[in-house]
Amino acid sequence: MMNSETPTFYNSEDSEDNSCSSQIKYHINSKITNKSPIIITESAIKKIRELIKQKEGAVIGIRIMVKQKGCFGLKYNIEYAHDIKLLDVEIKVEYQNENFTILIDPKAMMFINGTEMDHVENKISSGFTFNNPNEKGRCGCGESFYV
Repeated sequence: MMNSETPTFYNSEDSEDNSCSSQIKYHINSKITNKSPIIITESAIKKIRELIKQKEGAVIGIRIMVKQKGCFGLKYNIEYAHDIKLLDVEIKVEYQNENFTILIDPKAMMFINGTEMDHVENKISSGFTFNNPNEKGRCGCGESFYV
């Protein structure tokens, strides 16, 4: 069981596994792991921070989940987080003197371990992308995947 009492913040000079950029520091608080199950790019961190700032009401961050949907069975899902659930993997992010939380649903752990989350914008669309080394395939439209 992993759960540290005193937060330890990491940056890219400390460990490849616990950082996204030298400007981003974060701490993993979890009962099931001491390593981040997901790599979050600086572009994704910036967008998450922007979305949290725009949201009205008491929001502590976002929650990343994997839901059973689509033709291939699994789909990434992101929602605003208002509280921390019992076994959530809590990633406390410090970026440009601001703090927020990214939570990973424990049921998603086996599907997203090692995944890189990015935010991409182009002339046609924008959105979060997931580069998951565990994926075995995606449906034709790219909305769902299987492992």
